Amino acid sequence: MKRGEKNMNIIYWLIFGLIVGGIANFISPGFRGGIIGSIILGVIGAVVGGYLGQMFFNVGVTGFNLVSFAVAIAGALIVLFVSRLI
Repeated sequence: MKRGEKNMNIIYWLIFGLIVGGIANFISPGFRGGIIGSIILGVIGAVVGGYLGQMFFNVGVTGFNLVSFAVAIAGALIVLFVSRLI
């Protein structure tokens, strides 16, 4: 992988995280993390959703498609739920 491609992948994941975090926050409001918090929530949600999706349904976050968004949003909602319990 070239250096430019690696930088673009990071940018894609940050944008993906922002969108997923924003949608999860819209579905379950109350998270006050701002843009950076939404990005972190979305990326962590994608990791959690991808892990659980792969473990239970053989579906993970493999690219930027509708299934990946759904799995990542579900993971972000799980992260929001667990963070509210703590």
